[in-house]
Amino acid sequence: MSTDTATPDAESDPVGYFLDDITYHGKSDRTRASYERVLRDFESCLTDGHQSLPVREASHRDCMAYVHSLRGNVEESTVATYASYLHRFFAYMTQVGAFESNPMTLVMEEMDESINTDPTRREIDLQSMRAFVDSISHPLERAIVVTLLKTGIRAGELCNLDIRDLNLESPGPRPEIPVRAGLDGRPDSLFVAAAPARGEASNGEERTASNKRKRETTIPVDAELASVLRRWLAIRPDTQSPAEPLFVSTSDSWGERLTPNMVHHIVESHAREFGWYTDGGGAEENVTPHYFRHFFTTHLRDRTGDRGVVKYLRGDVAQDVIDTYTHEWGTRVRDVYEAEIYSLL
Repeated sequence: MSTDTATPDAESDPVGYFLDDITYHGKSDRTRASYERVLRDFESCLTDGHQSLPVREASHRDCMAYVHSLRGNVEESTVATYASYLHRFFAYMTQVGAFESNPMTLVMEEMDESINTDPTRREIDLQSMRAFVDSISHPLERAIVVTLLKTGIRAGELCNLDIRDLNLESPGPRPEIPVRAGLDGRPDSLFVAAAPARGEASNGEERTASNKRKRETTIPVDAELASVLRRWLAIRPDTQSPAEPLFVSTSDSWGERLTPNMVHHIVESHAREFGWYTDGGGAEENVTPHYFRHFFTTHLRDRTGDRGVVKYLRGDVAQDVIDTYTHEWGTRVRDVYEAEIYSLL
């Protein structure tokens, strides 16, 4: 087992090994503690009397039994979170060659937690959301909210966007920066990478947030979002960052890349004005940046009936599936998105 003086070994203490690695990858102490609590609890559940099953030998039935044991003790959303921790642990250990397979893959497919929505969340209809967007006049704040609502990306992923990640057919005023090679031939598109991690350098700048996508994703930009982004780019302050962030502060941290805390504060302040945010309200009542991801998922899934396209846009699909949607960009993803994406303006 791990000690204060020895680095955990993948053979004798795979959980400790994993925890050390995510720390090296820039995960916060809070995130590490959350993983450790769940993974050590799973370890203890593999103990039957005086015999203990090594984590590496856990089967999908062992994993299902653990997930089942959580139900009734915690909220369903927490069950989903704990299952995702276990899934990421096994996926990582398999990827680095420490484990032979990931028994959580089948469990997650059966649970389908990555696309499931929380039925206890506040329900906001499209007309009310349009009124909310209409109440936001500041170009930056409107661009933030409309981008989150139109793409379903996370706050950290929004903060990590650079100018090169946006390819508008009619670009309007923007720095003369070439778009990513992956956006060539794909006008009116937004590229969301999988790689940026908090504390690590990407495109010449240390990042304050991590992207959480399984794979990189190219998301269509419709006429409404393009218009809002052009309006923002027309007033976007110059920045000292070599990465040229897409979204930068216009307040105390003038010209610096936005952080997730800044995005949360902006959304919270407007949600309070609409009565959609109260202190201590929790996820069931409060509208936060993550609520917009829920809104996007629910409305687009209901409109399209195509869970695969929605999963692709959310970045929730595996390599074989994402390859299919990438290759069918012009006929499946973009066409479905443009036909079904809701109007906000």
